[in-house]
Amino acid sequence: MSTLFEQLGGEAAVNAAVDIFYKRVLSDAYVNRFFEGVDMTKQAAKQKAFLTMVFGGPNNYTGKDMREGHKHLVKQGLNDSHFEHILAHLRSTLAELGVSGDLIKQVIDLAETTRDDVLDR
Repeated sequence: MSTLFEQLGGEAAVNAAVDIFYKRVLSDAYVNRFFEGVDMTKQAAKQKAFLTMVFGGPNNYTGKDMREGHKHLVKQGLNDSHFEHILAHLRSTLAELGVSGDLIKQVIDLAETTRDDVLDR
């Protein structure tokens, strides 16, 4: 059986999704404040490596774990409603790219497993 990474379309698909996703996130006034001052080129590269790894592709991720990487954002007020906004942008991005509903559900379910770490609970 192929990995989620392969089913989604591999590196090119993950790269396209991350680029579209961050355009959506940065245009959303409800969540974009959490990215103020962030080098988005580096952020996108980290996100591409992270998603590639969690989707079953090559593991080249060298960033922080979810709890450590988001702890400072929780101190800035990051909460479940922001997490929901991010999930909505992820769903919309994948739908825009023509990803099937079943694969979108798998991605969202996987993202959901990070909620408590991202929100430092």
